[in-house]
Amino acid sequence: MFRRKPKSCPASVNTGTRLRQVEIPADAVRIGMQVIKLDRPWDEVPMLFQQFVVADTEQLDILRKFCLGVTVEFSEDQYRLHVRHGNQPSAITRATHQEYKTVAEELPNARLRYSEALSFIDDLLDDVAEGRDISLEDAGDVVRHCVVSIMANPNAMFWLTRIRHQDTYTAEHCLRVGILAITFGRFMDMPEADLETLGLGGILHDVGKMRIPHAVLNKPAALNRDEWQLIRSHPMEGFNLLGSHHKLDPVVRDAALSHHERMDGGGYPNGLAGSAINRFTRMISIVDAYDAITSDRAYRKGLTNADALRILYEDSGKHYDGELVEAFIRMVGVYPPGSVVQLNSGEIAVVLSILPDRKLYPTVELVADAAGRPCPPRVLRLSSQPLNPEGKPYSIARALPDGNHNFDLEQHIEKYGGSRPIRPEAIRARTPTHPN
Repeated sequence: MFRRKPKSCPASVNTGTRLRQVEIPADAVRIGMQVIKLDRPWDEVPMLFQQFVVADTEQLDILRKFCLGVTVEFSEDQYRLHVRHGNQPSAITRATHQEYKTVAEELPNARLRYSEALSFIDDLLDDVAEGRDISLEDAGDVVRHCVVSIMANPNAMFWLTRIRHQDTYTAEHCLRVGILAITFGRFMDMPEADLETLGLGGILHDVGKMRIPHAVLNKPAALNRDEWQLIRSHPMEGFNLLGSHHKLDPVVRDAALSHHERMDGGGYPNGLAGSAINRFTRMISIVDAYDAITSDRAYRKGLTNADALRILYEDSGKHYDGELVEAFIRMVGVYPPGSVVQLNSGEIAVVLSILPDRKLYPTVELVADAAGRPCPPRVLRLSSQPLNPEGKPYSIARALPDGNHNFDLEQHIEKYGGSRPIRPEAIRARTPTHPN
């Protein structure tokens, strides 16, 4: 941590000219821009000055490493030039990722659509496991409803993806991958038709696993060579199940077939590499890995969000598309909605929502005091720097593992989302142990 207090830089003073402040992603900053504000304290970034004009690529690299977004100051002429060069759409603006509803307003609908989608996926997987013909007639409507909810406010669906039931891993995993893929596509400004294709590819990507014997799929110990070959057959099984008679977009079938292909050619079943793996499948592969890493399995507990993002970053370029991994990390952030965190006051809070340019300062709700006792709910917008009991601005001290501190996210959501169950009672117990 960098505790040296930076000095204000006297460079670039505009007098007699109207100035415009614009929030942009850190990776959109260019040499010559005047940076006046960061999305984190100045003393946490190794810069000599506050409010400086970017002079070289070293400063650009520091901003991109330590910040998600910054505020720059333009003269009117500079701003018009910035827009004319097509940079405005990449800026962090409310117009690009506008939320039409609050989390509380959208959550009841999100719960309804989540439950409907989970029921659809469970019935589909059961048909596959029992060898019955599958129907995808309702799949389009199921995904479309999820897209509508995510377009209204993605944080509501994101909350629901944080709820995990180990006895229904496969169905929930498929749904989470679909939801996260749609959210990822929205973050990338993809058109709604593509979001529906991404979502459908996500919820159907692992359908072939239900053709693998349960004794292999649920084995708590290491797989032998023959069992591993059975596991590796599930992409082709899924591809065949989603045959041309279902009239699916070819990208959906490809996601089932190729979501374990890797950028360096080391994946399966066909050893594809680089551009031979289509962009939709590359996105689903990242989401699939993220959810598998953060989920509890029979042989290990799920890792934290930060650990999952670190693993994805370390494997970017080799296993996963590097640019897409970086975009996914920017989307999810350190504290995604539904995360449980401890504040610098010692109090426990749940993350309600995040803004693209303020991911380190989300809106949170206090759920327990510093001693871990339940407390009256209180919403804090950390970006507004509310004061804690010690008179210091609230900040997040650390993220906590899911399920700790006697906090139940599903029960907490009940007060926002009504009484409709998130998990239909009809869902059968399936706990695939091996994610590949």
